[in-house]
Amino acid sequence: MNRLYDTVEPTVIDEDLLKQCIEEQGTASEAGRIAKKEGLDFSEVESLRLDFKNILKIDNLWFFTNLVKLNLDNNIIEKIQNLDSLIHLEWLDLSFNNIEKIEGLEKLTKLKDLTLYNNQITVLENMDKLVNLHVFSIGNNNLSQIDNVVYLRRFRELQCLNVAGNPFAEGDYKSYVVAHLPSITYLDFRLVSGHMREEAITQYQDAIDVIEHNERDEQKKQEKERARIAEEKELREAFVDGLMSGQLFDDLFVEDEDGPKLNLLPQMLEAFELYKSKFCKICEELVSFGLKEAQNRKKEKTMFQAAVNKAKEADKVQGVAVINEFLAYKKKVLTELGQVSDARVIDAKISELQEELNTVWDTLMGYELQLAEQLEEVNKDFERTMSDMSGTFTETVQNYFTQCRELELMHHDKLTETALLIMEKVVKNELEEELPEDLRLLFVDKDTITNAVNTSHDLHNQKIDNKEDDIVTRVGNSKESYNARISEGEVQRNRHRVAEINHFLENIRDELEQYEHLDR
Repeated sequence: MNRLYDTVEPTVIDEDLLKQCIEEQGTASEAGRIAKKEGLDFSEVESLRLDFKNILKIDNLWFFTNLVKLNLDNNIIEKIQNLDSLIHLEWLDLSFNNIEKIEGLEKLTKLKDLTLYNNQITVLENMDKLVNLHVFSIGNNNLSQIDNVVYLRRFRELQCLNVAGNPFAEGDYKSYVVAHLPSITYLDFRLVSGHMREEAITQYQDAIDVIEHNERDEQKKQEKERARIAEEKELREAFVDGLMSGQLFDDLFVEDEDGPKLNLLPQMLEAFELYKSKFCKICEELVSFGLKEAQNRKKEKTMFQAAVNKAKEADKVQGVAVINEFLAYKKKVLTELGQVSDARVIDAKISELQEELNTVWDTLMGYELQLAEQLEEVNKDFERTMSDMSGTFTETVQNYFTQCRELELMHHDKLTETALLIMEKVVKNELEEELPEDLRLLFVDKDTITNAVNTSHDLHNQKIDNKEDDIVTRVGNSKESYNARISEGEVQRNRHRVAEINHFLENIRDELEQYEHLDR
């Protein structure tokens, strides 16, 4: 299978080779004819043949962003790489090369037909993103383990498969393949009959049952993980992530060495559970409020975008009407001039057209000015609304965290009181139950236990403050960032529209000047 290149200098994929290949294809494609006549724009090429070129490395295909079909067969390529920009690729032929590993295909999600025939591949892997794969040729490779085939079960659209010529493809391998890949209709270029499929499934039923059971379990895990990620995203966008299921409460004690020990004192167990319950309830209320406010912000953004789109559409309609009216007038005048030979009459008519063109420019620019002013007012109203909503949200968040701090203070006071009572009993040797070793070290004197309780309290307040600051900061940054994007988007829209109007008028003026020149 190895294709040698020690006697021939490998070819580099450079601009000259690419131009040559596209122009050579010109005899059979429109792309080639355009390339010869007008020059190349690689982004417009949809099909490219680079076969039989002695290519060693895939490279310099970045600009072929609309490529649908790519032939790289019959070269000396050793690695699949540098294909990430070909996101529209549907057909890829890498047969008859020196490829040892399947890789570099993650971005080719639209790929339907993949040919890796006659390479040196030993494992089927790294193809998970090819969800649209219909045809796969992996024959004449080095696949020695038949269970490689099981990897292909994830491709629900796979219909045609070629594996012949691999070390495992001997004996009754076809029954194994057909049984494990229920979607395929052609195997090694031959139709899979219903009888063959029934016999194969019967033969491997037990193994298939185990595989399907494992697949169902894996699917449940993936669905659970997707739900978790979606929930995290929703909470993050609502600025209330890290508050569910007692996350903030648990975080209070992450760096607190002595607090958890003290809260295990028999006298504190009930108070601690009550503290935890009330604290988590406040966090849950904050999460519910945050999610509700996120929906309100989403509604406001939707209404704002609808108002913007409505204004743009109205401007477009009246602008198109003005342009169409002028074009109809221009066509009428030029048609009439085709029957006139008097230069003075022609000059007069051309001047009239130019005056009308100036009027069109004034009108379109006037429309654009009106739209810009209208959108500026809409944007300001939206910014005020979002600012009010952000202010209300921030104030409410701060109120919730004030409640958290109050609870923490109440618990701190209770813990301080309990700890000092225990300290008195320790001093008087009146403690009924012996303290664990780690707690005895805290109750050596009043200052030690007081410092331990206060340190725990300070750490908790710091965590609460940090979380509050994080939410408030993110809310403010999000508002400012969104408003900045709106403002920048409007600036770019206005510039593009003005340039578009000027370009239209320049084209018409050029046309009229050429007409005058031809007449003279």
